[in-house]
Amino acid sequence: MTQPRKPEAEVDPQFPDRWSPRAFRSDPLTPAQIASLFEAVRWAPSCFNEQPWRIVYATPGDADHARLLDLLVPANQAWAGRAPLLMLFFASRNFAHNGKPNRTAAFDAGSGWMSLALEARHLGLYAHGMAGFDVQRSYTELGVDPEQFEAIAAVAVGYLGDPADLPENYRAREVPSDRRPQASFAFRGRFPTPAT
Repeated sequence: MTQPRKPEAEVDPQFPDRWSPRAFRSDPLTPAQIASLFEAVRWAPSCFNEQPWRIVYATPGDADHARLLDLLVPANQAWAGRAPLLMLFFASRNFAHNGKPNRTAAFDAGSGWMSLALEARHLGLYAHGMAGFDVQRSYTELGVDPEQFEAIAAVAVGYLGDPADLPENYRAREVPSDRRPQASFAFRGRFPTPAT
């Protein structure tokens, strides 16, 4: 179903292999699989080893699954409901060791997300991160203090499903996306002067 993507330079295959499908099978994940996903997050790097991420998650058998799904925007609800694991990432706004603002907390939570996404592929699963959720309601619905934590992203995890099960407007998009060339984001020594 997926087409191999061509890297510009030598890189471990896990990177071009990872992508974010919307078609998931509803097959449940085992407790061991879920524990492995979170163990990968546990080992992600973070400033001062603060590990500022906090994750609220649910599986379809949980009473809270419907609450998590309802926080997603309708366009994401249309496909994410089939995923056997839903979660929301939060990041601590302040350092635990001194109470000062942690300006790299979202960056560090991103390292946790990437660790989870790569572990998902190692387990034969896929992860899809989403910005489309109700940020304000996520605090009240999930019991998170917005003064202490920032809502970062929602994530769906599961086995790759059949695109035919998706709403029609998503089916043609169910392929791994390409990437911008390195030259568009990596600049030696100085940011380029914008063209006039």
